Amino acid sequence: MTTPLLPDLTTQLKAKAHTPTPNSAPTCPCPTTTLADRPDTTVVRHANTVAKAHAPNTPHTTLTPRLKTAAQLPSLFLPPLTPTPTALHNRLVTFWPYGTPVDPDDPDAAPWEAAATLLAHLHRTPPPTPVPPMRGPAKAAHAIARLIGATATAAAPHPAARPVLRAWHTLPAWARAEAPMPDTTTLCHGDLHLGQLVRHPAPDGPWRLIDVDDLGTGVPAWDLARPAAWYACGLLPPDEWTRFLDTYRAQGGTAVPAAGDPWPALDTPARALTVQTAARAVTKAITEDRRLDEIEMSVIDACARMGSVPPQLPPDSAK
Repeated sequence: MTTPLLPDLTTQLKAKAHTPTPNSAPTCPCPTTTLADRPDTTVVRHANTVAKAHAPNTPHTTLTPRLKTAAQLPSLFLPPLTPTPTALHNRLVTFWPYGTPVDPDDPDAAPWEAAATLLAHLHRTPPPTPVPPMRGPAKAAHAIARLIGATATAAAPHPAARPVLRAWHTLPAWARAEAPMPDTTTLCHGDLHLGQLVRHPAPDGPWRLIDVDDLGTGVPAWDLARPAAWYACGLLPPDEWTRFLDTYRAQGGTAVPAAGDPWPALDTPARALTVQTAARAVTKAITEDRRLDEIEMSVIDACARMGSVPPQLPPDSAK
């Protein structure tokens, strides 16, 4: 039987979005929009309020300090409307103000400078409350586990799986979530991409970070790794990468040296994000019984190159 998560989440959201008054209308004319409805997350908007049902089995003990951290850093994060999650159909639910997202149809307006500035300030901010480790490596390991599972049940081995797994095993243990990260004090977002930025107040307030599910302490270069990986794979134009990196350095970001070659710090996280992206692509291709597209093949090709070239490792990061 299908769990009525979406309709019940919508009901809770409407109650949260409107405080009843003696003269309030019995029904609200505001539209309700489903922003995402996947097995790992469901997000619904009503008026200027958003409800998010987090992934199944998300621990209350890890999500709550992440929410508290976001609430204490309103200049960096969109602050939650409530300090603790609620439960609905065995899922944790949080409520947020609505923010205007990045327009995917206007790449020239991509806020690379804003993203870099927010990250630089985040990485220089001591955690205002104890938080768990950043979940970036754990998410990469989960993508690999799903790929292995999909490959095991496929009718025939997928040829792209081998270079992805080979590249994965060249990474140091910490990047595979098999050992503690070499940095355990720096506050990180954990899953930075342009979809994690919104303007608040909508529609044109300052940019803020969203999605605290992976927030925690760890290696700050992980937050730069996705655009670094896109650049290395030829998917991000050099001028956009330069804008992002130069702004991050100018704002005092600690993930890379202030000058000189940034790649000894970025190489391992960028490789890990490339492998994660490739693993997800191959898993989807297997489950959907389709060919890999051109963009997906570019990250598979990058994994093939990575498998024969050891990563650059900064000091004390090879554990």
